[in-house]
Amino acid sequence: MGRGFRILVLIVLLFITASNVFPQAKVLINMDLQQSNHLKAYGVVYRLLMKNRPVDWLLNYRGGSFMINYSKDIEDECSRVGVSYELINGTEAAQIYAETEDEKNNMETVRLETAAKIAVYVPPNTLPWDDAVRLALEYAEIPYDSLWDAEVLQDKLKNFDWLHLHHEDFTGQYGKFFGTFGTSHWYITQKTANEEMAKRLGFAKVSKLKLAVVKKLNEYVAKGGFLFTMCSGTDTYDIALASQYTDICESMYDGDPADPEANNKLDYSDCLAFENFKIIMNPYVYEYSDLDITDQILYIGQANDYFRLVDFSAKYDPVPTMLNQSHTSLIKGTMGQTSGFKKQFIKKNVTILGLNENTDFVRYIHGNYGKGTFTFYGGHDPEDYQHLVGDPPTNLDYYKNSPGYRLILNNVLFPSAKKKKLKT
Repeated sequence: MGRGFRILVLIVLLFITASNVFPQAKVLINMDLQQSNHLKAYGVVYRLLMKNRPVDWLLNYRGGSFMINYSKDIEDECSRVGVSYELINGTEAAQIYAETEDEKNNMETVRLETAAKIAVYVPPNTLPWDDAVRLALEYAEIPYDSLWDAEVLQDKLKNFDWLHLHHEDFTGQYGKFFGTFGTSHWYITQKTANEEMAKRLGFAKVSKLKLAVVKKLNEYVAKGGFLFTMCSGTDTYDIALASQYTDICESMYDGDPADPEANNKLDYSDCLAFENFKIIMNPYVYEYSDLDITDQILYIGQANDYFRLVDFSAKYDPVPTMLNQSHTSLIKGTMGQTSGFKKQFIKKNVTILGLNENTDFVRYIHGNYGKGTFTFYGGHDPEDYQHLVGDPPTNLDYYKNSPGYRLILNNVLFPSAKKKKLKT
């Protein structure tokens, strides 16, 4: 057998071997401390799902990494947006799957299959401060649609899987900004836009319109929708439901006085997350109710305000584990119209995802309602501790590895998850 023939045979064998191994090759998008841009990585994964290309989410493996069948375009996309990745051969992939499936390890593999259709509830005259969720979506290049009251009441929500509520005040009190910003152009514009929408849709008061919207949102969740919100979109949602049989708005907000007995007429039965709280009736006090922790965390101070993510069993509690994927368990706190929630007012069936240690200050919660879920995250912006009206938007190029922003994007991917035993 000639030397040339032997070389030819070797080349053919190598080609056959490569052809057999190649389909098992993977791209691992690591999400540990070595990842150059955590936030863009979520966008890479989302866009793959948009193309119906499944992705495996490796819970608690290297910070919640992602693994995908190899193709050159994934490499190109990761390089384009500055996301770190590793090429994994079939043997290495099998070892990783075995590690995540091992009962001794608090890890699990979750298959992501289809990109969730995303919407953001946001007023057309967006307020002069930014929304962290929209910033995260746009930075990660994740597409979304915007809608507001009319679209919600016209049942447009059925076209979407995941909905974020912009920093809305669902009580009809315009953020309780009257005492500070009542003569500001943006406040007057906001108030006028809400009043015109209420009139157009046949409601005598903005508070009645917002209550109708919240009830529609409840229907959306009950039918299987995924609801996410931050800041005032959290507690004012439940406050609107609890106060539906009384009037908590003073005349500067709705033209007539509030019911002085309102706190005795609250009904918490329809609330998603909270119960037994009391409304702060003074229209000049910035807070909505006593369930918010904003006044209390002022005493902690920014330097000491961190909350810890709760550690769950990835195999038995994959949902909260997904929502808490991060490269660190310690997250910077953030202030907002609603900075967090006092533990005593959280319903017993709600899962606490993150809280300040040695306090009753809860910052991040999740729960089920009907066939759907809701997640509430206290605070305004994970990388701007006390974001004030008129401040510039956060530039996420400076916070590519933000664990607080990762929590937002975990929620974006969560609806795509289907837990399966995987074949390697």
